[in-house]
Amino acid sequence: MTPSRRSFLRLSALALPFTSVQKLFAKSAVRKPIVISTWDSGQISNAAAWPVLEKGGRALDAVEQAAIAMENEVNCCVGLGGNPDRDGFVTLDASIMDEKANCGSVAFLERIKHPISVARKLMETTPHVFLAGAGAQQFAVANGFKLESAALSPDADKTYKEWLKKAEYKPVINIEHQQSKGQKGHGPFAPPRLEDGSFNHDTMGTLALDNNGDLSGMCTTSGMGFKMRGRVGDSPIIGAGLFVDNEIGAATSSGQGEEVIRVCGTHLVVEFMRSGLSPEEACKKAIERIVKPNPERAKTFQVGFLAINKQGEVGAYSVQKGFNYTVTEKGGKGVVINAKSYFS
Repeated sequence: MTPSRRSFLRLSALALPFTSVQKLFAKSAVRKPIVISTWDSGQISNAAAWPVLEKGGRALDAVEQAAIAMENEVNCCVGLGGNPDRDGFVTLDASIMDEKANCGSVAFLERIKHPISVARKLMETTPHVFLAGAGAQQFAVANGFKLESAALSPDADKTYKEWLKKAEYKPVINIEHQQSKGQKGHGPFAPPRLEDGSFNHDTMGTLALDNNGDLSGMCTTSGMGFKMRGRVGDSPIIGAGLFVDNEIGAATSSGQGEEVIRVCGTHLVVEFMRSGLSPEEACKKAIERIVKPNPERAKTFQVGFLAINKQGEVGAYSVQKGFNYTVTEKGGKGVVINAKSYFS
């Protein structure tokens, strides 16, 4: 992970065919098992994933446990305890992907506690990849998932009521057709930042490399707080919020999902790693791709990418400073690392 080694890999990739790059990676010792998650709250996810990896279990099982742990927490941005959409309903998105390119996703899922497990069930028991809305809920219930209360958590309820006061929004049928004077696009829309100043929103993404050398990943979120009803971000979209290529590496993202979707962000990160870039360099290149069309607008949002390659090297990069991630390996103690950013 030293700068000189990264430079060597990058320059070598320009001169060597892909098969030679694979041989180049194969010479160094693999750092495994290892699990990485977005944000310092990744301590919770990694602590749940690590026992699986430590016992020689699959990366897939580890990342599912990581998601379940976060979905059990009451926080702004993941699980049924998260902030609702602008009509007062919590809707969940999640995706999971294994070492064989099997993947499953759910979006706009209501009243189901563990969307990640529904996504995995979809992946393993049907020919489909993506289910949304009432159909996703119907599938979950049919497969034994409990239908939970639609009531907001105390924290989310308080936050929502405060938002309603400032937004002056009264959810009614066909509110989009009753546009306020001087207001564009049927607002109000989700605020770019939450009350505490943090960017809206913080997805939880986890990537793991197990003792067999196999990669898997997951992404789970309650989405952008006070979003339009039906809005779906990058988290459940394979190649946007999550992508795994067991020959090369894996990546996940957090932040304003629309910007990630525009560039197929995590797929882009993995392709940059395929060309020989380190995980950090690959994330940096993808962030530059997001910023380039409109640098001024990019100052108003946050996107962060987190990646790992087949050697267990990890790296991240973000648009704004403040993005961090948690790494857990030997001994099971998580270490939080601050990512570099485009705007510092």
